[in-house]
Amino acid sequence: MNIQVLPDHKLSSVAPLKPYNNVEKKEVELILVKDRNGVQYTNSSIIPASNTHGCPPGSAEDEDRETWGKKIDFLLSVIGFAVDLANVWRFPYLCYKNGGGAFLIPYTLFLVIAGMPLFYMELALGQYNREGAATVWKICPVFKGVGYTVILIALYVGFYYNVIIAWSLYYLFSSFTSELPWLKCGNIWNSNNCTERQLLNGSFVMNGTSYSKHKITPAAEFYERGVLHLHESKGIQDLGLPRWELTLCLVVVVFILYFSLWKGVKSSGKVVYITATMPYLVLFVLLINGITLPGAMDGIRAYLHIDFKQLNNPSVWIEAATQIFYSLGAGFGVLIAFASYNKFDNNCYRDAILTSTINCVTSFFSGFAIFSVLGYMAVKHGVDIKDVATEGPGLVFIIYPEAISTLPGSTFWAIVFFIMLLTLGIDSSMGGMEAVITGLTDDFQILKRNRKIFTFVTAFGTFLIALFCITNGGIYVLTLLDTYAAGTSILFGVLIEAIGVSWFYGVDRFSEDIERMMGFKPGLYWRLCWKFVSPAFLLFVVIASIVTSSGLKYDGYIFPQWSSVVGWGIAMSSMLFVPAYAIYKFLTVKGTFKERIAYCITPEHEHHLVAEGNIRQFKLKHWLAI
Repeated sequence: MNIQVLPDHKLSSVAPLKPYNNVEKKEVELILVKDRNGVQYTNSSIIPASNTHGCPPGSAEDEDRETWGKKIDFLLSVIGFAVDLANVWRFPYLCYKNGGGAFLIPYTLFLVIAGMPLFYMELALGQYNREGAATVWKICPVFKGVGYTVILIALYVGFYYNVIIAWSLYYLFSSFTSELPWLKCGNIWNSNNCTERQLLNGSFVMNGTSYSKHKITPAAEFYERGVLHLHESKGIQDLGLPRWELTLCLVVVVFILYFSLWKGVKSSGKVVYITATMPYLVLFVLLINGITLPGAMDGIRAYLHIDFKQLNNPSVWIEAATQIFYSLGAGFGVLIAFASYNKFDNNCYRDAILTSTINCVTSFFSGFAIFSVLGYMAVKHGVDIKDVATEGPGLVFIIYPEAISTLPGSTFWAIVFFIMLLTLGIDSSMGGMEAVITGLTDDFQILKRNRKIFTFVTAFGTFLIALFCITNGGIYVLTLLDTYAAGTSILFGVLIEAIGVSWFYGVDRFSEDIERMMGFKPGLYWRLCWKFVSPAFLLFVVIASIVTSSGLKYDGYIFPQWSSVVGWGIAMSSMLFVPAYAIYKFLTVKGTFKERIAYCITPEHEHHLVAEGNIRQFKLKHWLAI
């Protein structure tokens, strides 16, 4: 290695070096620049910072990390994770309820100023450092706790999300009959009050109960009594034993997840060829069939009606902000994990724009397939669209299946629909579990050496906890987990993540990392969003989620007070990792108070500055980076 010392006035005469990836490994010329005060330093534009392994990104030592077989594997995995059940069962109803086409204004605004920047930030963060959600915080060690926070949240979500996939599988198996089981009353699970749809008319909604909330139809009783056995539970305190039919479905789901993930992205990258593309094919087929039904155009017109007056309602903006955040899936550590398996010079900027746009367009497109059928349902029962429009499980497990059961070839349409739900859920669940596995195997080498065993343990662990959600009162456990496990806690986690990257690691330093990967720096717009707009947006959503939160309930059932305490305990169990690890890190490093602070907020590859006592120089470099 040749070492050459130049005074700063000669720096401009130094010929620009080739990109770092092309530097010959045999001999590197290190240029130390001496300023007028005699302080020697290296210019980061000449010598790139090392990555979290302590070796330069893209170097031979970093090439051992597995990469995606093809670029399309990565794109389909990201799209498959981001496009999930909520795109079908939540966005269309939100759009309809909040002003139709007018809702697209705040939704698109929040996509551009916050959704895409956060999406881009996570992809770039994972790709440059080639680490999972925890170890990526070697860029600012004090924030490593937020990595454990998002990993734990992703694990919590797996506890109940797999159950929804198991429901879809149960419905799929039940659809292989000449007559769908939720078409008529008279089955073993039906109550004496069960009333078939042709005996109902619009008069029953006069008492204030919409058709979508009516609980005595064959479809509603099949879901609540035939699948959930909710009538056999008195509440969350009365769970009962797991249902054996749902247990078998859950076993199948967990096995699919395990064999999709056990070999890493080499195996999961192939599974998404089916799970990520199938929903689009099915949605298109359902839409073509839906628009041929009587009343379909009425449903689509109701979906697209524009009511600008709704924009005066703050709740519309809150729901748009919340939906865009959950829709893109930032903050679960999944995007960081997926991007960490990219090649170092992959254009993650283009990937972020492409995949986030596809996700949001899919949400909008699915509304046509949903509301064409809801329009048909409204005509069939002689009610308004508002009486059949709903969201969540009630839409995909009651209203839509009931509509399908009245169509010619209903068995075929039911099978197609539930295959779509199954594939929508599987690839999203794969993403969450990959975030857990990558995040922890990168942090603990013993787990990395035994990835297959650890993947099995993780999958089996989620299965055991999920058993609580398939008991007679399991829907209450699922509702509690869905409300608290990834509610305020995930918003808090991403807020801390955005602050850590933008204000402590530094937007300028982060931009230089991106330049090393792709050859160009992010524009001023992205840097402003990362530093100011995205943290402000997340703070707004966190406050809104807390202010608008209400007591825990499922339909008419009000949860006991202790269940809310348990829920907040689950939420705090993940959030507390942030301050707990910060305190732990501060107490375990050596040095004076200032040196400890320096170690905690300096990237690990710059710790030598602190170790050499250059606190003053460290402070200058750090705050200039901000």
